[in-house]
Amino acid sequence: MPQTLAFPVGGMSCAACAARIEKVLNRQAGVHATANLATGHVQVTLDTPDATPENVVAAIRRAGFTVGEQAIDLSITGMSCAACAARIEKVLGRLPLTHVSVNLATGRAHVVFVPGVTDAATLIARIEKAGYGAKPVEDMPQVDPRAARMREWRAACRQFGLTLVLSLPFWVQMVLMLAGSMRMMPGWLQWMLATPVQFYCARQMYQRAWHALRGGGANMDVLVVLGTGIAYGFSAVVIMLGLRQPVYFEASVTIITLISLGRLMENRARNQTGAGLESLLRLQPRLAHVQVGNTVVDRPVADMRVGDVFLVRPGENIPVDGTVTQGASDVNEAMLTGESLPVLKQPGSTIFGGTTNTTGALRATATGVGRDTALAHIVRMVEQAQGSKAAVQRLVDRISSIFVPTVLAIALVTLLAGWFVTGNAGWSIVSAVSVLVIACPCSLGLATPTAIMVGTGLGARAGILFRNADALEQAQKLTTLIMDKTGTLTQGRPDVSDVLPMPGVTEHALLATAHALEHNSEHPLARAIVAHALAGGVAAAPATDFTAIPGMGVTARISGVTACLGSPRFLADSNVVQDTTLTDRLEQEGKTTIGVAMDGRLMGYIALSDRLRPDAAATVSMLRAAGIRVIMLTGDNARTARVVARQVGVDDYRAGVLPADKAQAVTKYRAGNAVVGMVGDGINDAPALAAADVGFAIGGGAAIALDTADIILMRSELASVPDAIALSRATIAKIRQNLFFAFIYNILGLPLAAFGLLNPIVAGAAMAMSSVSVVCNSLLLNRWKPRSRPVA
Repeated sequence: MPQTLAFPVGGMSCAACAARIEKVLNRQAGVHATANLATGHVQVTLDTPDATPENVVAAIRRAGFTVGEQAIDLSITGMSCAACAARIEKVLGRLPLTHVSVNLATGRAHVVFVPGVTDAATLIARIEKAGYGAKPVEDMPQVDPRAARMREWRAACRQFGLTLVLSLPFWVQMVLMLAGSMRMMPGWLQWMLATPVQFYCARQMYQRAWHALRGGGANMDVLVVLGTGIAYGFSAVVIMLGLRQPVYFEASVTIITLISLGRLMENRARNQTGAGLESLLRLQPRLAHVQVGNTVVDRPVADMRVGDVFLVRPGENIPVDGTVTQGASDVNEAMLTGESLPVLKQPGSTIFGGTTNTTGALRATATGVGRDTALAHIVRMVEQAQGSKAAVQRLVDRISSIFVPTVLAIALVTLLAGWFVTGNAGWSIVSAVSVLVIACPCSLGLATPTAIMVGTGLGARAGILFRNADALEQAQKLTTLIMDKTGTLTQGRPDVSDVLPMPGVTEHALLATAHALEHNSEHPLARAIVAHALAGGVAAAPATDFTAIPGMGVTARISGVTACLGSPRFLADSNVVQDTTLTDRLEQEGKTTIGVAMDGRLMGYIALSDRLRPDAAATVSMLRAAGIRVIMLTGDNARTARVVARQVGVDDYRAGVLPADKAQAVTKYRAGNAVVGMVGDGINDAPALAAADVGFAIGGGAAIALDTADIILMRSELASVPDAIALSRATIAKIRQNLFFAFIYNILGLPLAAFGLLNPIVAGAAMAMSSVSVVCNSLLLNRWKPRSRPVA
């Protein structure tokens, strides 16, 4: 049956583009395509089985065009173990051009698909058909997560309380047996007590097991239901037929009780792993004091709009991002930057939602509300990082996908082989039950995401934002770290230290020419020269025909004469005779030297100095102590670079590196089998940040640098770099510990159970505690503290 699809294609700029796409696609057998330039969509009809959406999209991309993709986050209900997550990934992964990542710890799925080929409704329908529930995260009601969890916790406690009461007689009986008593509860009484536990208290296990089987998969609930069901069913048959065989009601009841307790503890512990993100969410108040006419009314923050004027009183949290119009106060921005010292805010200052006003009252105009606030951006980044998967998790997912079928096979072999060898049906059933109940893919599924949730939450509270799990994993592998000089190792606010005109040139004329050449530039050196000229009352001379050479200098025409400004090398390339004695002296003092020339003649030099960041040397020392090679890149001259390199203690440096060459330098170091990180803050650092294995952006830097980097340091302090690496190492260490515990538990437990050396009750207890131990081990990561400053 023919299939018709319509999806967006990017890169079409004219009718020829549309015609080329049609030509490329219509060459394929069974494909009939029409490209619409006006809508930017391509409609394709697929007539044969060989004509697939994947082939069509691949052909479009080979032709040099792009196919639009859409991402959606879904909240999943009904997952109980890693096998559930793997099942959902498998079901959605069968859809064409769909990529999915399911996180068991957060209960969310991140799906990337091509609109027109797949849609959200199809994704949700597939998940529901597999036996789970799904809703778009953005459609979820805005409720207090802590209150919702408390309601769930109380309901689960009541459920467990009933299970415990019904199982207490069996516990008492087991204690008496251990004490030497041979008195047993009548079989009929055991049956009466076990039945509600098996079919009422464990009903959710049955529901999840049924949904998994109906969807064509198997999960941990299938194992538990099979194990306890076999023990219960065998015992019920013994009672009904009056057989002289032992009954195992206490095994089924106790296993269900222990697993219920384990899940209660696990959920409690898992909820704590998201504490870092929740602490951010709680910072934004629910009400804002909004000025309406001449009065101030309380309005829900969700109803605020850009342009609203709002009042923030002392001690209150700021509701949204805004610009101060009246008042002055110190604001604690620790939640945003990790910086504990308050920041003075006055008219014209920017304030951020979630930060705390401390001393005075502020009146401000809203500039960012809802999803556009800095706090919302941080929360989204943390959520994305917590929902992403590290590379090691992908291996675990593959193991989890075959784990349950493997356990079922082992249990069947144990039952049949044990019965055949020993002739004891009871012993064989007990051994098979032990195999079924001890196997737990949950601990495998929780080992990585719980540690990542804790680690990224801690990072957010310390002003360190990891864009995804790969960034968190890669940071601990770094062997080489490249740092830009200006704005990274230095404060990025250079000041004019010397104005040195040539004989016959006045200082005023030199500054006027420099002011004219630099007043349109946003470069830190240019701003410093302009600020110095303005402070001295020097106006810019009229100039035209500006030409800027990135990293070198600028030329223009002043009063019809060509003037140029830039590095001594730039002036030399422009055939301007240099005073090398003077430039050598300035460069040996570690100053950046800018030359100014008019009509090919040198007018003089302006020297600038940029103070090092206070923590630059200490940061480099910490990085070197951690075994990381530190390299400095700068567009400055070699002498100035050498002075700065000696002051901060870097291992190596490269001077005279143009902005366009920084990415090439990063690539060169990566080619030497080094894992390379790049720290930068400016627009010219963005290509290098993207080229590095891990890019660190200083939070006060340019927006493009923040968008390109893998790790964002909100504090604008260099000391956050070793903190980020230390947190990455601590998190990955926890993941490795968790995986070791999860694997060793199953490697040791399954053989013991298969050979009848493990009582089903002990197996159930061990299975219940395995997931709890993994999550609790992840929570121990909360003991990590940044070396530079305590977590806010």
